[in-house]
Amino acid sequence: MSGPFITPLRALTVSIALLAAGLAGAEGRAQQGGAPTGAAGLLRVQGNIHMLVVGGMNIAVQVGSDGVLLVDAATEASAQQVIGAIRTLSDKPIHTIVNSHVHADHTGGNDALVKMRGTGASQPVRVIAQDNVLRRLQSGKTPVAGFRLNAVITVPINSTYDTPSRDFYLNGESIIVYHAPAAHTDGDSIVHFRGSDVLAVGDLYSPDRYPVIDIANGGSVQGLIAALNKVLELTVPARFQEGGTYVIPGHGRLSDEADVVEYRDMVTIIRDRVQDLISKRRTWDQVKAARLSRDYDPEYGTPTGPSSPDQFVEAIYRSLGGKV
Repeated sequence: MSGPFITPLRALTVSIALLAAGLAGAEGRAQQGGAPTGAAGLLRVQGNIHMLVVGGMNIAVQVGSDGVLLVDAATEASAQQVIGAIRTLSDKPIHTIVNSHVHADHTGGNDALVKMRGTGASQPVRVIAQDNVLRRLQSGKTPVAGFRLNAVITVPINSTYDTPSRDFYLNGESIIVYHAPAAHTDGDSIVHFRGSDVLAVGDLYSPDRYPVIDIANGGSVQGLIAALNKVLELTVPARFQEGGTYVIPGHGRLSDEADVVEYRDMVTIIRDRVQDLISKRRTWDQVKAARLSRDYDPEYGTPTGPSSPDQFVEAIYRSLGGKV
């Protein structure tokens, strides 16, 4: 749906978002969490929503008369920076935290932020997650190299859902939380701020890297593509495919529908290439040697880690039933 060129408006939008993301430092994007690098950066998106970049990951911040809502909590080490940034927007206490999925760079700050929530609240912080997030945190398992689940089992998730969606109303707008089954993990949530026309999607979409398909924590390539299609179902572009509904990814620049279309198409094309070789009974070594992602590697590949070309293609291969 996007053209082969970047319009001036699109270039300006991307440049502003990249500037905000750059404040956090590119090296802070490791999935393991840990100390943040660089300062926290805030970007107003639209409506009641801001994007806070800290430690290389993004937090959606909704502010209003009811209090502050966060989508994701970054790491424990980032909590003071998160609170400091929030206080530039609102003196209201934290009302709700929604965890988009289980990984520690999104859940590790829960406990610290609850304790630092601010004064004047009449009820405890509500921490919402899909039911599988709490189950995996309570299991205490760390099954995948490169991922560290929160070691503290007492993470204060106090409100889970096991239905296709959950909705509530806060700060003058309707908020719908959709479960994306078996996608990045088995507990991913898409958070739709309906009044502000903004989506926060966690690690279902990261525009500058290949997606991580965490098979050991219930992820799959088919579920990931379905989740990206759900995001596209909810987004509406403005004129010339610019703006309209904005998408806050787990990492990387603020995006719109056209960005997600390109990303969904990339995942689908590479999935189809892998599936074709599986149908021809190719071994993993043969699939790896074919370099099925080579035309996309300059844009999305990282040198190492789960977003490197080999690990991304291997995750697709395994997800489709291939044996490594």
